Amino acid sequence: MRIRATVAAVTGALALSALAIPAAQADEGRSWSGGIELPAPKASFGAETGAEAGNRSSARAAVQAADPKITSAVVNGGKPIVVGTKSKQTVPYTVTATDDSGIAGAAAFIWIGSSVDDENSFGFGPNEKSISCKVVNATTTTCKGTITLTPGLMLNSDATWWRVGVAAGANDGQELERDAVSKVRVQRFSKLTVNASPEPVKKGKTITVTGKLTRANWDTGTYKGYSKQAVKLQFKKKGAKSYSTVKTVKTSSTGTLKTTVKASADGTWRYSFAGTPSTPAVSAKGDYLDVK
Repeated sequence: MRIRATVAAVTGALALSALAIPAAQADEGRSWSGGIELPAPKASFGAETGAEAGNRSSARAAVQAADPKITSAVVNGGKPIVVGTKSKQTVPYTVTATDDSGIAGAAAFIWIGSSVDDENSFGFGPNEKSISCKVVNATTTTCKGTITLTPGLMLNSDATWWRVGVAAGANDGQELERDAVSKVRVQRFSKLTVNASPEPVKKGKTITVTGKLTRANWDTGTYKGYSKQAVKLQFKKKGAKSYSTVKTVKTSSTGTLKTTVKASADGTWRYSFAGTPSTPAVSAKGDYLDVK
């Protein structure tokens, strides 16, 4: 089963911890990432005693009645998270929360599934010791940190929108978890190659431009060809500053590309892929061709 990230009071500090479920019981061998500690609530809040406490009890009750609020949560600056096959991908997040008593700390986590409690849900929590918070005013605090995605735990079906959840704690001891404050897209890293030949070539002769479009296959931990995708063949004449599109070519069942054109001038050839929701855009490093 997956582990739900939640906020719990632990030895005076707020901590993102797991429910009492074994960490590696998912069918695919995946589990939510571990817990980390948030700053402790301010001890001074609500510490009045005696007559002073009696005079302020109604005001304090009103403060505690208002739940903390998450006003924003952004992961990776709102840009898609692109993950390859081997290297872990660490991305930043920013969370802003507010409460009448002030915010002790807040952290983000990302996940997929029908609900956080579902046994098939899966996610990544914030990195230990990555959280830093800055008080904006008496009620509002912005916290930053990082989340690390591990490709070895991911499946191809994970290339989709992930929900961004937030756990926060207020200075009055209240705790809050919101499972879906915002979203972030996760994509499979893509690669694209090109080769123009023969070279050198006489002007007006036919050249063949080959290449291959691949993307991360998280199921196998390798790169596999991306089939039936429209890719632009582009040319940049020697001395020019930008590429122009010559034609559009579709990848084969194995992701390969092949087409022919007439050699007209010295310049650089490349393939360029616009991307799909699951796979980011990518352009091949150009191949310069000398035309005699």
